[in-house]
Amino acid sequence: MRIGISTSVVQRGKTGVAQYVFALLRAMRAYSREHHFVLFVLEEDRPLFAFVRDEMEISVVPEKYRPPVKNILWHQTRLPRLVRQYGLDVLHVPSYRRLLWRKPCGLVGTIHDVAPFRVPKKYEWKRMFYGRVIVRRLAHRQDGLIAVSNNTASDIRSFFGLPAERITIIPNGIEHGRFFPAEKEAARLALSGRAKLQNRFFLYVARLEHPGKNHVRLISAFEEFKAATHSDWQLVFGGSDWHGAEAIHNQIQNSPFASDIRCLGFVSDSDLPDLYRAADVFVYPSLYEGFGFPPLEAMACACPVISSTRGSLGEVIGEAAATVEPEDIHTIAKQLYILATDEACRNRLRAAGLAQAKKYDWKRTAEETLKLYERVCRKL
Repeated sequence: MRIGISTSVVQRGKTGVAQYVFALLRAMRAYSREHHFVLFVLEEDRPLFAFVRDEMEISVVPEKYRPPVKNILWHQTRLPRLVRQYGLDVLHVPSYRRLLWRKPCGLVGTIHDVAPFRVPKKYEWKRMFYGRVIVRRLAHRQDGLIAVSNNTASDIRSFFGLPAERITIIPNGIEHGRFFPAEKEAARLALSGRAKLQNRFFLYVARLEHPGKNHVRLISAFEEFKAATHSDWQLVFGGSDWHGAEAIHNQIQNSPFASDIRCLGFVSDSDLPDLYRAADVFVYPSLYEGFGFPPLEAMACACPVISSTRGSLGEVIGEAAATVEPEDIHTIAKQLYILATDEACRNRLRAAGLAQAKKYDWKRTAEETLKLYERVCRKL
């Protein structure tokens, strides 16, 4: 097969969709002799794809098409022509935001979540309208849709009105060659030049987005925990500023425990595994997720997890995490206290988390994705 993959949604490598694209391509490298892959890559993103340049063809997209509106128009007008020029059999667009209307070949799209339907005011009104109205119509034009979880598949059926047979559930994976247990002190030492993390700490890895990622309530719960325990525990955030980040920064600045709350900014792929290993407890109180990479990655690194069960999170974490109602600050604070003071509980969650993480593997995800490409091509 001649397979095209649009990559312009990676947003300089700083999103969950980017991790999906990079990990899927790393797993797809094993099939590069059987199939020809063409990656459509924005000019300044080319270094991010150096790891596949010997196995896959890279078609450079001019940088002027990076802004969202111009990028959408490029997908709808120029990309179909490029698809025909390259003689592609199937085109995979790994985000609902760039699904094609025209059909120059077989079309496959990945839908990670339907957040505009689930989280009020998650984005400004234009993005909400695009997600709720335009994307619904574009989804019906695809020959195959990938849902990354059962929960997301259910949401697609409900909100987009698509029958189950049009949707293929292919869960994301974990890169077990990157995320695995190692000594906590060695991890902290490895990070010492970039993040001086000396005290025990709760970690939350997610872009600083308000209200969807729920940082503000977590900060309030941490304040309650600190006031009750007078402990030296810290709260550490790893992630870039996003929509509504100013509300999070304001909450930190006004906190009586501001000196114990750290914002590390974007965490590089090379540092992320050590950050999970260095943490004492990972906390993920998100209001909604279509999948949720970070809790599984933390589990794979043997870090005990506290998590919301909203969206697909309950499905992904199984019985391997302490769970919270994300809009109840007191229950979050209670779990912070339990995990901070009960070593036996932490050890139990470490073991359960390792077993849960082993259920997810990118090799399986790549195999199932290729099977979908083949089914789409057979139907044309």
